[in-house]
Amino acid sequence: MRALRIAAVALAVMALPILSPLAATLAAADPLLAYGARIAGDDARTRIVIDMDREPTFSVHYLDNPVRIIVDLPATAFGFPAADLKPIGLFKDIRYGTMEEDSARIVLTATKPVKLVMAKVQPDENGKGHRLVLDAEMLPAGQFADLIKQQSWTNDDTAKDVGPVAPIEKPDPSTFLVAVDAGHGGIDAGATASDGVTQEKDITLAFAKLLADKLNAQPGIKAFLTRDNDEYLSLSQRVTIARQNHASLFISLHADTLKQKDIRGATVYTISDKASDKLASEVADRENNSDQLAGAETQVQPAAVADILMDLTRRETQAFSISLAQDVLSSFNGQISMINNPHRHAGFRVLQAPDVPSILLELGFLSNKDDEKLLLDLDWRQKLADRLTDAVKQYRVSTIANGG
Repeated sequence: MRALRIAAVALAVMALPILSPLAATLAAADPLLAYGARIAGDDARTRIVIDMDREPTFSVHYLDNPVRIIVDLPATAFGFPAADLKPIGLFKDIRYGTMEEDSARIVLTATKPVKLVMAKVQPDENGKGHRLVLDAEMLPAGQFADLIKQQSWTNDDTAKDVGPVAPIEKPDPSTFLVAVDAGHGGIDAGATASDGVTQEKDITLAFAKLLADKLNAQPGIKAFLTRDNDEYLSLSQRVTIARQNHASLFISLHADTLKQKDIRGATVYTISDKASDKLASEVADRENNSDQLAGAETQVQPAAVADILMDLTRRETQAFSISLAQDVLSSFNGQISMINNPHRHAGFRVLQAPDVPSILLELGFLSNKDDEKLLLDLDWRQKLADRLTDAVKQYRVSTIANGG
């Protein structure tokens, strides 16, 4: 049908060369065809891909109350099933359709402030068309308010082409940034001490604040908290906060419970596709389920970029994570009680940032009486924070020495 329409336009132009307005009208009657769509992601990052028969132009605008991303297109026929763009992740409602004779619009209503970190058109691999790729990422409310102020509707009520939003400004490269992640929070309380009152989320937050203060007292080091109050953050949100702020390190703090109450001591975990042992596997499964325990739906992550550069980045990051873990264990040695085989690894979702060296530190186990006593002791927490700060300092020195 489209070929017939093109032929009709061509014949009209050839037969009536002086009637260019008529030719333009006929051409406008041949809209772009959006023949496929897919969406994937979670409550921190969501990707939308729309397959089109030709290369589209587009413009982007942001609105508040409710938070929306507006994508304006030329005349477009949407030929894919509505179920292919069922709202998930950052979006609670997705609508699309014709605006005027020569325009169409996609309206993405978000669950929270968002930005497009990528909005581009690229050729389809099979050469049959193009695809519009929209990568959305959560954004702090204050930055979204600034984003709104930077834009305005034009007089004819079309969207201003602002393109993808620039990422958060990277800090001074000489500053070593550490993301300190207090595990659990809000509705996700984590483990509970034997007194039935003390909760893991409170222990991790108190220690995270103490550690951040000590790190911020060191020259050349700046620490920030993924959460500074009793709020719930999904695992993906924690990773995204670290990446948005260009963290040099990510340290996630926990104080779990085990069925084996005699097991005690600090443990350092790094990420791996295969768990080092049964205990590491059980701890990873428990931590990875925290989103579901908090009532959050686990959703499919956007597909990673399948190229050798990304693979090399992940491998290099994993090597740096292991180096950090070793520095922590060296600093703890003889000072802080540790579990047998204190460096373990498993598939922790919170450690999945491909470009930020990350560790998960079990400060101790609330299921063990001795560990519980230490976790509630301010002097011991001071000592532990000092040892961990020394480990970060050592890691930074070795990284700089190696040109990192």
